[in-house]
Amino acid sequence: FMLSNDLLIVTGALVGSSGAILSYIMCRAMNRRFVSVILGGFGSSGNNNNVALESGEAIAIDHAEAAQLLATAESVVVVPGYGMAVAHAQHPVSEMTRILRAQGVDVRFAIHPVAGRMPGHMNVLLAEARVPYDLVLEMDEINPDLPKTTAVLVIGANDIVNPAAQEDPGSPIAGMPVLEVWKADHVIILKRSMAVGYAGIDNPLFYRDNSRMLFGDAKDSVDQLLQQL
Repeated sequence: FMLSNDLLIVTGALVGSSGAILSYIMCRAMNRRFVSVILGGFGSSGNNNNVALESGEAIAIDHAEAAQLLATAESVVVVPGYGMAVAHAQHPVSEMTRILRAQGVDVRFAIHPVAGRMPGHMNVLLAEARVPYDLVLEMDEINPDLPKTTAVLVIGANDIVNPAAQEDPGSPIAGMPVLEVWKADHVIILKRSMAVGYAGIDNPLFYRDNSRMLFGDAKDSVDQLLQQL
């Protein structure tokens, strides 16, 4: 029946080609070959025996301290990730942006090509929350400005801000373009726990001297930041 139905054949071809194109776009964003991602078990292993691991402990921060840091910053870059989507935190994030901008803080958003479930996922969520389009910048646009940024707020993102991609040649994500958030003066990471991301590897960013962990659900955390602001 299916092979004799032209509509089903055309529909299947469109769905298959769309999936292939989407996969190709994501592979380019990760600096990976399409075949190696399909067959190579991306993130399942990596030889990093010759690379020194980041030492130290992750330092937690409370909501009052985080709000104070954001309110007194000259510039803030928000990095949304899949955790923001799961928590449906885009609307309180938009409100927080409005409040900070009203206080004179320069707030922008940094979007990684593969943040979320698919390319453009974060852009859609921010547009839904009515974040001004001119505040939303792609990775290549925002990376040069991160060393001049006072604070970066990472909301539910992990692998796309992992410095091991640049600093650890043996890492499974070595060579993958990432947002260089560790170059900012301060980094606040909103996460439920210290769990690894999709690549299945630890993130040295969590242990950097300029990084602070704000644990909890992304929406609840941003709501509490709003109360403090």
